[in-house]
Amino acid sequence: MEAILNQVRVTGKGDLLESFTAPRPSIAERRESGKALRQKVPRADHAVWTPRADRGDPVSILEQQNRTRAQKLVPVRFARMLASPFAFLRGSAAVMAADLATTPTSGILVNACGDMHVSNFGVFGSAERDLVFAINDFDEVFPGPWEWDLKRLAASAAVAVRFMGGDKIQAAAAAAACVRSYRKRISRYAEMGALEVWYDRIDERAILDTLSPQARRAAQRSIDKAKAKGHQRVLEKMTEQVNGEHRIIEDVPLIVRESHLENGMPVSEALDLMLRSYIESLTFDRRRLLARYRIVDVARKVVGVGSVGTACWVVLLKGASKDDPLFLQVKGAEASVLEPYVDSRLPFDNHGRRVVVGQRMIQGSPDIFLGWGAVGQGHFYVRQLADMKGGLEMAVGTREQIPNFLEYCALCGWALALAHAKSGDAALIAGYCGGSAVLDEAIATFALAYAKQTQRDHEALEAARRSGRITVAENRVVR
Repeated sequence: MEAILNQVRVTGKGDLLESFTAPRPSIAERRESGKALRQKVPRADHAVWTPRADRGDPVSILEQQNRTRAQKLVPVRFARMLASPFAFLRGSAAVMAADLATTPTSGILVNACGDMHVSNFGVFGSAERDLVFAINDFDEVFPGPWEWDLKRLAASAAVAVRFMGGDKIQAAAAAAACVRSYRKRISRYAEMGALEVWYDRIDERAILDTLSPQARRAAQRSIDKAKAKGHQRVLEKMTEQVNGEHRIIEDVPLIVRESHLENGMPVSEALDLMLRSYIESLTFDRRRLLARYRIVDVARKVVGVGSVGTACWVVLLKGASKDDPLFLQVKGAEASVLEPYVDSRLPFDNHGRRVVVGQRMIQGSPDIFLGWGAVGQGHFYVRQLADMKGGLEMAVGTREQIPNFLEYCALCGWALALAHAKSGDAALIAGYCGGSAVLDEAIATFALAYAKQTQRDHEALEAARRSGRITVAENRVVR
């Protein structure tokens, strides 16, 4: 079994030939090995969530993260996390990573997302300009147990249902829908060839074909909305004309045109260093394409919930045509929240590259301008700001949408299974998961318990606000 669990590692030229000529275990053998792991970690064990007596204070974990962030934006982060328990869960990947590290795992590793929740999926335009549904946030990606992603996804579904006004039964159903879909899809991927899995994607037709008529109508609206998005649309919404040139509109403190970075370096100097480093990560054809654009403007932009306070810049470029804008997002990259809890190590030390490699491995149709670089000790990655992107919007009082949300949860489980099949061993995972609902029910039970934990942690953050321990700014949600 150890030979099956260990992935092939090419450590030098001497073992390259051997690694490609060595026999590979069959699908049936790998499934059996995965099934055998249930003796070590029964699937029912995944139902348990009991915080350890020495569990870290969630507010302290967040404060520790904030030390490397723009301090003037920390109050914005706290405000967004206080909006609801679901918002808290979105922003507290570090808290849950520490908790998940205390739960049982089968020992099978994948390239884990690290911040898996129902709002980190969406549709986006592939390089072929087709719409694809997949994971869309990779800041925390790192080799880790597949169970951590699945448990966080299921817990987020349960918390989201309560946020939408649903009851405990509906919350459990949403969590189970994630796991059931994941289990069935990973079993299908286990029988497919490696290239077939690599090229597989959840496109527009696949999305609509799996949904009920009611959910299909809602999905079609989201798809149509995403298709209307693009750089030209962002140009119209995010810029204004100043002396015949487009300029990014400021919206302090969320969108700000800065003259210097936090460390005092002029933005113009940092931008020059960043671009020189970033270009080195691109293939020659992408460099030639990017060279057709010139920089027009740059501004710092606050995004998301968990990312608030990290370095994030929007760069507006224009081609020769007046209708040829390009928006790039330059985002700072720090160590993954999973890294302290796993023994895995990567063969590079740039966290921006870690994010890019992770996205390329598990998303399937990555951005053509995806790249990374470094300025001094700071790591970053680059992607397009707008590329036919869309996502699910949830709001308080949308209980009538819960049936549609359950179908959305199944899509999320499918997308996660595809990501894990691309980066891990689908047959091993499928063998462990099995064909019954044992794992579905276990993780749904965990999800309900962790939803209560999230509520308590959210209340702890609220108590920190009331006591003056933390400062909170106006909560203006910008995705």
